[in-house]
Amino acid sequence: MRFLKNSLKTLFYVLALGLLGACEEPYTPEVLDQENSFLVVSGYINSNGPTTITLSRTQSLSEEGGPVYEGNATVTVEEENGPSFSLRETSLGRYTIASLPINPAKRYRLSIRTAGKNYLSEYVEVKQTPAIDQVGWDVKNDGIQITVSSHDAQNDTRYYRWEYDETWEYNSFYYSEFEWINNRVIPRPQERNIFFCWRTVVSANINLANTVRLSQDVVSKHPLLNIPASSVKLQRRYSILVRQYAQTRESYQYWEALRKNTENIGTLFDPLPTQLTGNIRCLTAPQEPVIGFVSVTSVEQKRLFVDRTELPKDWQPYRLQGCELDSLLLRDERGINQVEQGFSSGLIPVTTLDENGSVIGYLGTSPACGDCRTQGGTTTKPDFWQ
Repeated sequence: MRFLKNSLKTLFYVLALGLLGACEEPYTPEVLDQENSFLVVSGYINSNGPTTITLSRTQSLSEEGGPVYEGNATVTVEEENGPSFSLRETSLGRYTIASLPINPAKRYRLSIRTAGKNYLSEYVEVKQTPAIDQVGWDVKNDGIQITVSSHDAQNDTRYYRWEYDETWEYNSFYYSEFEWINNRVIPRPQERNIFFCWRTVVSANINLANTVRLSQDVVSKHPLLNIPASSVKLQRRYSILVRQYAQTRESYQYWEALRKNTENIGTLFDPLPTQLTGNIRCLTAPQEPVIGFVSVTSVEQKRLFVDRTELPKDWQPYRLQGCELDSLLLRDERGINQVEQGFSSGLIPVTTLDENGSVIGYLGTSPACGDCRTQGGTTTKPDFWQ
């Protein structure tokens, strides 16, 4: 009887699962079809350097393509009971002013006029960002962890945010001694060297920390990012420029909500998305959402270099996989010029192929293995590179 009971229970589960599978249908949420074009305001009012505000528009999830920038707008920084300062559009949707005479005792807001609509932020106080004490790194889990430390002796900051630019020097798999120009193989001049490259990327994640529960306003070795030992970033030399911003409690809460919405969504245990409430409103259509939070703060920055020789000696440096050399003869047994065929089709000349002291052809490779620029970098060394 127990066997029969268990068998019936198993059969019930199998049938139930089968019915659930048969009922599966593709589901397209209605939000995909809802059109929206709300203003997105990115940037901050800088009290010790250039101020840049970028305006763009939200897009439906079903739309493809890059951001839609808002051009021909009038963007102004207004001092409470004081003068106004206009920003100039330097590129589509990007509005800049070289410097602003910010008074720390005053409050400021941002005014935006687009075609047919006016937007205004709340007045916000000026925050003075403390200096960065240190940008450092430690070996962590077969890689390195970049950290930042800071403090405010006056205990006035409490809320911190960081951005960073990463730059690394790397090289291609093979050194190309020659180049193919006008159907000829000629020596490659040093100014057209494609072996060494430098690539720069800006941070895409949101880095925040607060010290509200600490007796002292001290941030000690806050982790910014981890770099695996096998990363191309650590092949030769790596650098990171860290920018630090002091935040008000309200701006910190905005960035924290944005971080949760963009970085912690995807599993059953992640927080549900929340509606972002910034400090900018549309005067023309008060019910229209506006994405963004205007802050007034100074920026502090510090750069770190990490050389390959500083890393553990047992770490194997990054090396591109699957790179091979092709032998291209000036004339094969059929009388065909393989050199012309190979290099005209896009192969990169590497070195000569010799026999008994004479050049009988060349060794070539794919652009991915012979031209460092194919990995997104440039052969122009940055001005700050040491």
